[in-house]
Amino acid sequence: MFQLNNILRSHIQSLTPYSSARDEYTGKEGVFLDANENPFGSADPNGADQYNRYPDPHQWAIKQKLAPIKGVRPEQIFLGNGSDEPIDLLVRATCKPGFDNILIMPPTYGMYEVSAAVNDVPVVKVPLTTDFQVDTDVVLAAITEGTKLIWLCSPNNPSGNLLQASAIQTILEAATHSLVIVDEAYIDFADTPSWTGKLADYPNLVVLQTFSKAWGLAGLRLGMCFASVELIQILNKIKPPYNISAPTQALALEALNHEAEKSDMVCQILAERQYLAENLRTLPGVQVVHPSDANFLLVQFGKDGDDIASDAKTVFEHLIEQQVIVRDRSKVTLCAGCLRISVGTRAENERLLTVLRHINNAPITTDLPLGTGKEATKPELVSNA
Repeated sequence: MFQLNNILRSHIQSLTPYSSARDEYTGKEGVFLDANENPFGSADPNGADQYNRYPDPHQWAIKQKLAPIKGVRPEQIFLGNGSDEPIDLLVRATCKPGFDNILIMPPTYGMYEVSAAVNDVPVVKVPLTTDFQVDTDVVLAAITEGTKLIWLCSPNNPSGNLLQASAIQTILEAATHSLVIVDEAYIDFADTPSWTGKLADYPNLVVLQTFSKAWGLAGLRLGMCFASVELIQILNKIKPPYNISAPTQALALEALNHEAEKSDMVCQILAERQYLAENLRTLPGVQVVHPSDANFLLVQFGKDGDDIASDAKTVFEHLIEQQVIVRDRSKVTLCAGCLRISVGTRAENERLLTVLRHINNAPITTDLPLGTGKEATKPELVSNA
């Protein structure tokens, strides 16, 4: 039976958290002389908003609006400076440096390993299978008494596919002395329920999501972590007191009023994902377009005679020269010869395809100008795809 106290570092359990001025008085009205703020306002006297007061350290307004959307309680939500903050806090809360370990399944999101390295925590690696699925038996055999965190990215980055639910369930049931974190940064683009619906069934389950992808708010740096009330209390205990700025809170709160617009953008991205995948498969230098449940495609370029597009690095460098920017993943486990291509607007996707056709000396069917990226911020929306 999973018990959170069994995996928390002992000093974290007994830690007295910092008590901010906004923790000690939560009212909205009054003469605020408790936080050493500037009483005259912000430096820009003509600004519509004033930020001379500290923000809500627990972001309750956002959590109360977000909870019914996600089907959880507000007390089960932690909001961080991107998902990277809860990733780091989970490592710090559970892993004794140089002693405990985390388990990852490459290829996967790189910050799990980086956070472990920053905290001097060993990393156990069990690669995914060649079809980017969990090798369940090997994973279970690799779990030790010191394995405090098991990371599962689904849909996975950089492969784009969902991990099999049965494998995740098996690990959740077997790893009774570890937290199992399912990173769902790309869940809005997948046709499957979120694991947030299973929080009541598995006390060792943690789910990460983000406002950066489907919500289009990457610049705000706002990540979501869903877990048991007890674990959320621990994360709140060790986080910086005012980790989410007032402008970020205000903009995120307003964004939650536009869930329908978010859904329309997702539909547009899904339609463009299909369009891009179909057209990439027609190019002679493309060997594999991996199936995707995310907002990107992992594309493998392979040998094709003397075709200069046969090498992923050559393709990557040529795209850079044309100011079409993708990610070279060819040195990542199981991703030899692969580029990761985010789904863009129709104009951006056509620009990519035009450059790739030119590399292969194929007929160029469009002559699109180089985009600035600004026109991609608000694509024409559709209600279905």
